[in-house]
Amino acid sequence: MNPVLIGGLFGLSVVSGMLGLGVAFAAVPFLSFFMPDLVHQVQPLSLLLNGVTALFSVFGFAQGGFMDWRRAILLSVITTLAAPVGAWVVGFVPQIYVWYIYFASVAFLAYRLFRPVQPRAEGAENFILALVLAVPISMLSGFLGVGPGFLLLPTLILVGFDPKQAAAMNAFAVTPPSFSSLLPHLATAQWDFPTAIPLLLAGAIGSFLGAKASAMWMPSARLKQLFGVLIVVMTGYRIWQMLG
Repeated sequence: MNPVLIGGLFGLSVVSGMLGLGVAFAAVPFLSFFMPDLVHQVQPLSLLLNGVTALFSVFGFAQGGFMDWRRAILLSVITTLAAPVGAWVVGFVPQIYVWYIYFASVAFLAYRLFRPVQPRAEGAENFILALVLAVPISMLSGFLGVGPGFLLLPTLILVGFDPKQAAAMNAFAVTPPSFSSLLPHLATAQWDFPTAIPLLLAGAIGSFLGAKASAMWMPSARLKQLFGVLIVVMTGYRIWQMLG
């Protein structure tokens, strides 16, 4: 048991839980430092961790009273159905064009997340627009393998949802696609259970604590800015990967 690996994954899960994200967006590069096989070790374990951490983040936000179950279920149906379409399209579209779209999207979202938001009347959020936008977002995430929550969360905020409510619904919406995306990997995955089980426990505990802390103590404006910082850092990392 590697304490650096367990502790690092726990810390990443706390942050992902605070934002209602699965941990895969950060777990893939982190686990790659400790596991040599991306396809058969890192990706299957990251998908499993993503589902578990998103699920326990749901529990944390639900205890704080921020979960809108009906809307979250509708979003989860959209993300689960649309994400595989993007994974199928990857074989037909030059990847460079999709990366251009991705970088333009995250740049715009990061810019909007740091701008002051005009106060909205309670219930003024546009959920229909969120559902419509969830389709291309989920397809794009399936293409890029980043998980729909990474782009869906800022979209929910920008169409009018309180950041904590957006994080709660986002966590629920990314849970089913995480587990369904794991299914094709099961036949070839190489599981190291003495390592995987402590990581799953650390991820579950960390994401639940992160969601609870976010629901109880973090101001919504700070939560929005935290995600803005995160999206800039992760986009910078992806640019570095492409240039490396």
